[in-house]
Amino acid sequence: MEARRLFRLDNEVLAFRFTATVSDRAGAAPLERLTGPDRLALWLHAAGLDVPGVSPAELRAALVLREALYRAGLAVAAARRPDPGDAAVLNAAAAAGRPEPALGEDGLALWRLGAEHPVADALAVLAADAVRVLGGSERDRVKACEGPGCAGLFLDTSRGANRRWCSMNTCGNRVKKARLADR
Repeated sequence: MEARRLFRLDNEVLAFRFTATVSDRAGAAPLERLTGPDRLALWLHAAGLDVPGVSPAELRAALVLREALYRAGLAVAAARRPDPGDAAVLNAAAAAGRPEPALGEDGLALWRLGAEHPVADALAVLAADAVRVLGGSERDRVKACEGPGCAGLFLDTSRGANRRWCSMNTCGNRVKKARLADR
């Protein structure tokens, strides 16, 4: 299975890329892409967080983290404070792991995950990324996609802070094609 076909990997923010493992969140039938431990392992590999395997309990923990991260992101996008329960999930996941940042042989940053609890370490990377974005100086640029059915989170880095879609290549193009068809 190729990760590019199964998952959206185009978001600049790793934590928001993780929330995109559910597609069409605002639509009538959201699509869950993490349907088993093997799918989570595949997504983590695609995100540069290789783990030797994922247990069903680790998948459940990842899904709880993902949904708390998504709800917290929506709150920040709406200029509200995240729910304390969601913040607690993010904080606990960030503190539970012990990943180590490292510079790879190719000169790019990577994460070293421990041998004892690699999935917890990988989830800690995701949670820490969420805390950095949702609680940092860029929090005012967190938005939810206006594409039909999407509602995916993204960081608006456009000069005018007027970006409306999580990705021009997907949601933006859909909206523009629909407008063109209406004409």
